[in-house]
Amino acid sequence: MTKLVVITGAGAGVGRATAQAFAREGCDIGLIGRDRERLETAAAELRTLGVRACVAPADMADADAVDHAADTIEAELGPIDIWVNNAMATIFAPVAEITPAEFKRATEATYLGTVHGVMTALRHMKTRGEGTIINVGSALAYRSVPLQSAYCGAKAAIKGFTDSLRSELIHDRSAIKISMVHLPAVNTPQFDWALNKMGRRAQPVPPIYDPEIPANAIVFAAFNHRREIWVGMPTVVAILANRIAPGFADNYLATHGYSTQMSNQPLPADQPANLFEPAPGPRGARGRFTDQSRHGSFEMFTDRHKSVAYGLLAVAGAGAIAGLHQLAKKYDF
Repeated sequence: MTKLVVITGAGAGVGRATAQAFAREGCDIGLIGRDRERLETAAAELRTLGVRACVAPADMADADAVDHAADTIEAELGPIDIWVNNAMATIFAPVAEITPAEFKRATEATYLGTVHGVMTALRHMKTRGEGTIINVGSALAYRSVPLQSAYCGAKAAIKGFTDSLRSELIHDRSAIKISMVHLPAVNTPQFDWALNKMGRRAQPVPPIYDPEIPANAIVFAAFNHRREIWVGMPTVVAILANRIAPGFADNYLATHGYSTQMSNQPLPADQPANLFEPAPGPRGARGRFTDQSRHGSFEMFTDRHKSVAYGLLAVAGAGAIAGLHQLAKKYDF
């Protein structure tokens, strides 16, 4: 049976790649985002794959607008089966250089946007007693980095919110499923339209992954109901290392966290910032780092073949963890 999937932040980046990945599975797609023209272009691409697509522009920070978008999609395409919360906004700047209004906006778009999406999805799914919600997270939900405090705080909040909701759904014996997919650095347009106060062009911290990699992980999570999926080895390392030696990570990022996120190229005087308004111009799933990005993820193999992964971990895990403990002890972190 054809599934109807709603994707927020669907006009570009991971959201657009995710829409294409679900369409290749034969799913109909509802696209939510701020820029109607960008959504219409994405919808036209999806229709060439033989699926139906509905465009419903909305700012995820506006709960009423999100409700209206969902109603529009259901009226045109039918009941929503899967809802993917992907919309986000980030700021590249030290905390002291971000205004309260900018913090508020980034938090509303990223964290409250996810909350609004979940609440709307639940409203539609509870009437039928089933459905799947995917919240797109990040390695930065576990291990924050300098210069992206607003985004890191929002992603950490999304994880806490998702864990609370999951327990509530279990308590209610609900058939509605919820998963999180945590992303590494991804080659998307966000690095050329995020608000940037650093004077240099932003860049993802290598290794960089094509947006199709997390898109495939999101599709897998939607149909296999995993609690969490960690995409990319950097995500695994960031999460596990922070659990074992957070002080070491603090000091490492203090030394390397600025240079790895900023290139040597000056910030163009006309670079747009999409925090309060959509960035102009056409945008696709990928950004300008395609020649540097990876096309696969070993972690997705391990999620699909857990018995093999557990066998490998049993052999290698104890030694690796012991090594991290020794490193933390050596540097007194």
